[in-house]
Amino acid sequence: MPKLVFVWDNFGPLHADRCDAVARRLAGRFQIVGLELAGVSQVYDWNQESGECFTKVTLLKDQSFEQAGGFKLFRVTLKACLAMGRDAQFFMCHYQEAAIFTTSVILRLLGRRVYIMGCSKFDTYERQLGKEAIKRLLHLPYQGGIASWKRSSDYMRFMGLDASRVKSPYNCVSLQRVRNLALAEPAPEGVPFKERKFIIVARLVPEKNLSMALSAFSQYAAKTVCPRELHIFGSGPLGEELQEQARSLGVSGLVHLHGFMQTSDVCKAFGSALALLLPSIVEQFGNVVPEALAMGLPIILSDICGARDLLVRSGVNGFVVEPDNPEGMAYFMSLLADDENLWRSMCNASRERANCADADRFAEAVESLLQTAG
Repeated sequence: MPKLVFVWDNFGPLHADRCDAVARRLAGRFQIVGLELAGVSQVYDWNQESGECFTKVTLLKDQSFEQAGGFKLFRVTLKACLAMGRDAQFFMCHYQEAAIFTTSVILRLLGRRVYIMGCSKFDTYERQLGKEAIKRLLHLPYQGGIASWKRSSDYMRFMGLDASRVKSPYNCVSLQRVRNLALAEPAPEGVPFKERKFIIVARLVPEKNLSMALSAFSQYAAKTVCPRELHIFGSGPLGEELQEQARSLGVSGLVHLHGFMQTSDVCKAFGSALALLLPSIVEQFGNVVPEALAMGLPIILSDICGARDLLVRSGVNGFVVEPDNPEGMAYFMSLLADDENLWRSMCNASRERANCADADRFAEAVESLLQTAG
């Protein structure tokens, strides 16, 4: 069978979810290959994922994407892609990397079909005309793309892709896998309302805006007789700084920093959470959002996050807040913490909304792109 090859730098659970979903949907028509460029990640210390229904190939098993070096990465990537056969089609991530761009150009010149995957959107950064012109050139090899949702799709079209060949969604997760790992019923079932806590799952870096989240939490706690706890899962250079901030705000007894946790432990934490907080000032999407929705959690997130386009309806299954508005976030936290009827209504809405980001939706987008591209 002809191959569909999905290329990412390093495979985590979400990558395997998407490849498995495509393999199930296109069974008998295509062989699905997950091409992992590097077996080590400098960003995430997650366990290696292989999936169930697709073939995974790792090129640089003991190196990270960043350690490999441009020429070596290009050489091994091109060699692996050419070995997939003349009728293989490729879905590429990391378009800005020289090795990926050069490989994609050569594959196109050889008559292969090459598509782009991504979640970039125009409002993520302050854009500069010269850089955007260069990025537009970097999109030339691609015949279509899989984007996160509206803002991401708009950006791909801005980069020159035909609107009819931009499909979504991209950032998806296996709802069933998350629920199986959680060992609990999705909210509002399972852990009683009064025993639930706020949760953050994010790297401890400035882009995640966790200092604002702590400020909001302290304001919420100051107005509450028995405030709920805040549990933070993630590692990064700001760990000690955040602990000191919690102490200075007088909430250190309520704030718990757990460090990096594997997906299974994070899913279990979702099972006892009240709501997910994601106040990022830079966030292409926010992959933690579909995982939290799988467990029925309401979401309080900043309007920067790409996930809000599709997955969060403010006032329905969560709240959208400005990333410089701790007072607003504190207010929304109080609403969810104090009003069980509101929380239950939002939990049910989150469970319904989660279907929009199930890995099966990614598989449908891939199939639709293949049909459109002919």
